[in-house]
Amino acid sequence: MERNNLTSDLSFSRIVYGMWRLGDVEDTSPAHVQAKIEACLEQGITTMDQADIYGGYMAEEIMGAALTPTIKDQIEVVTKCDILIPEGRYADVGGKYYDTSREHILASVDHSLRLMGIDKIDLLLVHRPDPLMDHHETGAALDEVIASGKVRSVGVSNFKLHDWNLLQSATEAKLVTNQIELSLTANEALTNGDMAYLQERGIAPMAWSPLGGGALMTESTPLTAVMDEVANANSVDRAAVAVAWILAHPANVMPVMGTNNINRIKGFSDALKVKMDRPTWFKLYEAALGHEVP
Repeated sequence: MERNNLTSDLSFSRIVYGMWRLGDVEDTSPAHVQAKIEACLEQGITTMDQADIYGGYMAEEIMGAALTPTIKDQIEVVTKCDILIPEGRYADVGGKYYDTSREHILASVDHSLRLMGIDKIDLLLVHRPDPLMDHHETGAALDEVIASGKVRSVGVSNFKLHDWNLLQSATEAKLVTNQIELSLTANEALTNGDMAYLQERGIAPMAWSPLGGGALMTESTPLTAVMDEVANANSVDRAAVAVAWILAHPANVMPVMGTNNINRIKGFSDALKVKMDRPTWFKLYEAALGHEVP
């Protein structure tokens, strides 16, 4: 499994295991979660993507119960903060909102560390752009959690380039990634400047929902017909084709794969088996667009 260097002393696996659905199944026992993590580790997938909000604020705790000292030594932990919804420990907030205040960031980091039973978060992401963000306060808070030793690096999620620039202007620490939506069906980042901005700066993006929210696995469309052709030619499934298409981009994108099916987890690295040359890449892209490229 290839790796991306985010900082001089931190690297992530090119494919990331996303845990936003970790609490969506009946069996959330430590043994079952360990089996999922170990299936990833067997493929060289060491980066685990979390967020405080996942699973109604329960996914971090579910993962934490499964983390043995041996597993902790082998993985990198990503988590996110700033979204509040009336669930779990925020049941009384009254409505969804964002909070990028120093107080909330510091409290969220401490809570995430406690729930996951770890000493340090490898990457903390601001989950969504906050229209009320005081970038000086937020930037200082991100620097503070790094200085405290509780967080190794910081980044953002779903930020546009102007949001990125605003926060980076007030943050001494370098923002190391932007986790954006990217898939064959959500491909706007390729042409709206999001990918170009990061690629120009040598910043590897993370890609959430690389399977189009699962639609690329279940729907029958002209695009999925082309995906099936490529899958059959490479003896893999559609998921491997969808991920290989993302991995082929020179920005070194890290797809975040979120499934609870252990057999599918074991097949994450099948994407590396796909021959994704330029003609194949563009054939899939045109099928996704529904027309030829100009």
